[in-house]
Amino acid sequence: MRTTATPAYGRDYKSAKAVLLDFNSNKDFIIADYFHPSDGRYINAEQMEAGDVLAVRYDGKRKQVDCVKR
Repeated sequence: MRTTATPAYGRDYKSAKAVLLDFNSNKDFIIADYFHPSDGRYINAEQMEAGDVLAVRYDGKRKQVDCVKR
């Protein structure tokens, strides 16, 4: 499944590398997908299934990086 998210707790990132580091460190993100049944809820890598993609918006929501659960 592919889901769009933003950083949680007021975090923002300047690079995709920083996003991937926090994703792999199991930090929380907020689901920001109007059509997703869990829109507005927190999610982290541990809660995802293998192959799921979290498209994280960062740098003031101007950029996006795909984080894939392995």
